[in-house]
Amino acid sequence: MSIRQGVRAGWRDRGMPSGDYMTQGKEIGFIGIGRMGAPMTKRLLDAGYAVTLFDKNTEALKALEAAGASIASSPRAIADKVDTVLLSLPTPAIVEAVGRELAEGKALRTVIDLSTTGPKGSEVLAGILAPAGIALVDAPVSGGVAGAAKGSLAIMAAGDPERLAETRAILDCFGKVFIAGDKPGMGQTIKVINNLMSVTALAIASEALVLGKASGLDPDRMIEIINASSGRTNATEDKIPRFVLPRTFDFGFALELSDKDTRLCVEHADALGMPMIVGSAVRQMLKIAMATQGRQGDLTSIIRPIEDWMGVEVKGGGAKS
Repeated sequence: MSIRQGVRAGWRDRGMPSGDYMTQGKEIGFIGIGRMGAPMTKRLLDAGYAVTLFDKNTEALKALEAAGASIASSPRAIADKVDTVLLSLPTPAIVEAVGRELAEGKALRTVIDLSTTGPKGSEVLAGILAPAGIALVDAPVSGGVAGAAKGSLAIMAAGDPERLAETRAILDCFGKVFIAGDKPGMGQTIKVINNLMSVTALAIASEALVLGKASGLDPDRMIEIINASSGRTNATEDKIPRFVLPRTFDFGFALELSDKDTRLCVEHADALGMPMIVGSAVRQMLKIAMATQGRQGDLTSIIRPIEDWMGVEVKGGGAKS
């Protein structure tokens, strides 16, 4: 069975129509080949798409070029070549700058923004693209690098329903698509809300476990009890057992990116006149962690300054050191 046949069969198994719904072989562009962009591009290539890439980090492009992707000299060059471009970029400012280049393209019709830019950033990007007749599909993702590689991401899509239908096959390559709304920015809103909730769970779990350790409790036993009780969260079930207790701190998401996402959420709330008391406190915790662990420090290292204050380590029995 060919890749294309396998993908078609997979869609039938998932109750999805084939035929016109599919876009295998169609040329698309992808800009931003970082931790998330690289595995997502590989999934597109495996699904039969012809992908043209751009990233300022030319080293990041080599493996994907060897896998069959084409390389463009600029975002504008991609926008002159294909009608659909995906973005996976780190900040709203970079997304905006790339968007201005894309708006000058001759072939581009649709931009799918997989980045986390916040609702305001999505509004700005849509405003840049619309005068050129280019539609924006706002589609931030959640699930991390592992989810990008496995195709198990949650995609929070928003935009014109017809354009969402046209691009659905592309998004299905990455995981499960949830329609957040019919306007760009609605996907961004739920994404930054989700990310704030996630980092909040990690921050309070970190404080609680340091308190327990300082009180003489065993970290492994604490996690076992919490995960059988009402205090369990994704942080206690996944991040802390996998990356804190073993002392590896290699979840793969930088503190500065979490700070950016939290800021975008708090700023959106502020624009609506809503105080984010807990969210603002979490931002302060992230600032402290960046000051002590570095901006590129792993998100799970948010526990380390709290440990330092108390002179303890939340170390599991299986930790190597």
